[in-house]
Amino acid sequence: MEFNAQRVDEANAVISASIAKETIESNLDKVAKQAAKTMDIQGFRKGKVPVAVVKQRYADKLTEDAEGEALRAILADGLKELNIANEDLIGEPSITKYDKKEDGSVEVEVKVATKPNVDLGDYKALIPAVEEKTVSEDEVNAKLEEMAGQSAPLVKITRKRMVRDQDHAVIDFEGFVDGVAFEGGKAEKYPLHVGSGSFIPGFEEQVIGMKYEESKDITVTFPEEYQSKDLAGKEAVFKVTLHEIQEKAAAELTDEFAQKMLPQEENVTIDTLKEKITEQIKNEVKAKYYREELKPEYLNTLVEKLQFALPSSVVDQEVNHALNNKVRTMSEDEIKVLQEDAAKVEEIREELKAEAESSVKATFIVDALAKAEEVEVSDQEVTQVLYFEAMQMGQNPQDVLKQYEEAGYLPAIKMSMIEERVISKLLDEKLGN
Repeated sequence: MEFNAQRVDEANAVISASIAKETIESNLDKVAKQAAKTMDIQGFRKGKVPVAVVKQRYADKLTEDAEGEALRAILADGLKELNIANEDLIGEPSITKYDKKEDGSVEVEVKVATKPNVDLGDYKALIPAVEEKTVSEDEVNAKLEEMAGQSAPLVKITRKRMVRDQDHAVIDFEGFVDGVAFEGGKAEKYPLHVGSGSFIPGFEEQVIGMKYEESKDITVTFPEEYQSKDLAGKEAVFKVTLHEIQEKAAAELTDEFAQKMLPQEENVTIDTLKEKITEQIKNEVKAKYYREELKPEYLNTLVEKLQFALPSSVVDQEVNHALNNKVRTMSEDEIKVLQEDAAKVEEIREELKAEAESSVKATFIVDALAKAEEVEVSDQEVTQVLYFEAMQMGQNPQDVLKQYEEAGYLPAIKMSMIEERVISKLLDEKLGN
């Protein structure tokens, strides 16, 4: 059997071979004998089916298995000769040639991609200058007022007037579809925050202008994607009565309020709460500064300075992803032109390649940085983040996690968390020096 294995560069290799007809036939005998031990064919006892019968009945499938076994052997031999461990492979090997000859032999070519060797050099010397971010007293006071306002109780307004946007209206309501009341569509003395978007679209806008003790029919249409299929897309009439309008009481910035905001701490004063808010705002500002300014600058510098081979299959995948995103923004006419002219597709792919290479390069650089800085993110941490975000959005955490798993997004989310953590660690160290 002719065989050749060679590296194209540190991240790519090609294995080519010619599989002899005798090798395939030998494998065919082996897989047929193995299959005969377990097959259940009418007229023969299980496990006693003649090999010739198995070959005759399942010729195509057995030949496919025999060729597959020969291909796996070639791949294993090639990786051994190239000294490539299985854990260093990226993605599945790509069969770029599979040519069956008249003499029964098969010529094959397999491309494999491996993790590149990333020499980071003195990567800390490339970290950009980091400024200390400060927080003004006005920012802290504004946040404090916002918190106090949110926790302040609602009180009835002192004078009667019509409902305005952002009022808290106390209403009775009952909903009807085709004149029939529906389940869950009735409430009494309900405190509606007008303008919050918590009700069906169009409902809150029609409450604006109502007067005390006024009754009114409000007509709305349930969204097509409404959770109750019985109501989705249907028109409904709500009989609404306004009882009163409420507003937030004046915020009281006292030590008691501070203790309420920090229940786990002792001897809390309003100054303690101010310190906490200052630290919180400072962390938020710093995180945004890192994420939007310093991280892109640092990664762009590393991508430009560091040189190493990239797995071509991974770059191709990134180009395909970018191409698909671009196609989604195109008109039908533009897509039709691409379908009729393959050269234009390749032209666009070439335009997208440089950016794709930079993106792939940055991913491997972040992975190398994480190893160098011993930064890790566990699968449990990824799950916890998704659970927390789902609960904040009012979604079922298990459903969200399942959707991400099925879509294959978890590795990308994990890499994003690693990137955030390792870059922040390096920038914090720079700030502290």
